Amino acid sequence: MLVTGIGTILRGDEGFALEVVQRLAERRLPSWVQLADHGIGCGRLDCDMLGDYDTTVLVDGTPRGGTPGRLRVTDLDLTEAQPDGLIAPALLRLLGCDAARLVVVACEPRSTTGIGLSPEVAAAVDEAVELVTELVWGEPPGAAAAGSPRLVPSARGE
Repeated sequence: MLVTGIGTILRGDEGFALEVVQRLAERRLPSWVQLADHGIGCGRLDCDMLGDYDTTVLVDGTPRGGTPGRLRVTDLDLTEAQPDGLIAPALLRLLGCDAARLVVVACEPRSTTGIGLSPEVAAAVDEAVELVTELVWGEPPGAAAAGSPRLVPSARGE
């Protein structure tokens, strides 16, 4: 399993994924889990995705016009176009990646300017770490069908 964060700490809430991966690195995870920080533009993501992983979890800050800090978990089918505006799945599809399962854990950003996470997105980091940890240990956080997003209410009850 590959768990990767996409973003940059130099653009506000774009640093969400990197914070999640950093916190995951502090946890006890199975030896078959690889954590990666691919930064903005996906860096080596294409090469890593061709590494024959059963499951890949992409963590990203993805604007959808929703409530800042809201998490969305989506299983993606790489054989179909994705309406979410996610660049990585489209790139991977073009490169011929054939991961059995690709899960995106996305957070709605408040701001992509400045340095540091907004309070709403910072509060969602722990929730995202728990969601990814559940995925890693084989306890999916929901029964969403492939391609169907599952919205995760924030700790503030939204």
